[in-house]
Amino acid sequence: MAEKKNLRAVGDRIEQLLDELRAAADPRLYGQAEEMLGLVTELYGGGLARIVEVVGESDPATLERLSHDELISSLLLVHGLHPDDLETRVIRALEGVRPMLAGHGGDVELLDIDAAAGAVHLNLLGSCHGCPSSTVTLRMAVETAIAEAAPEIVIIDVEQPTEEAPPVGEPVPITLGAKKTVFEECPAELVQR
Repeated sequence: MAEKKNLRAVGDRIEQLLDELRAAADPRLYGQAEEMLGLVTELYGGGLARIVEVVGESDPATLERLSHDELISSLLLVHGLHPDDLETRVIRALEGVRPMLAGHGGDVELLDIDAAAGAVHLNLLGSCHGCPSSTVTLRMAVETAIAEAAPEIVIIDVEQPTEEAPPVGEPVPITLGAKKTVFEECPAELVQR
């Protein structure tokens, strides 16, 4: 886990350095630095593409395992090399959070994916009665799962509940909104992350 945080910090530091260079350097020098970074990324991406090709030919099961590693998966996505298409990754992400959602009396239904817009259309169902953080719990779990599996998704659109109340015992649709409230007591599943 520490390695993942360190690598995220490396990415953040690269962005910070580029911003500082952009602000301070001659535009021509900044352009050269940006080009150099792009070429290094292309070089490493080419090497990664070759690794994916060799491993995919000789040991598809290993490539499958590698594509499920969070760090490797993100690198494969950056370079357009992930073996799973967008829909497969979104479905797998939702399947991964279903047990936790079910534990809170909820579920999620994938209605549509618009790859061009980077959007998913969901129907988020249910909530645990009497739990003030159930809506935020469900929202955070779904958003996190999709962001990790499919970072190209930038819009999560959720079916709005109908005006009429559902029959007693039926799941109640909830909507994802802007992240606003952090509750003092979070469910154990989120605290352990």
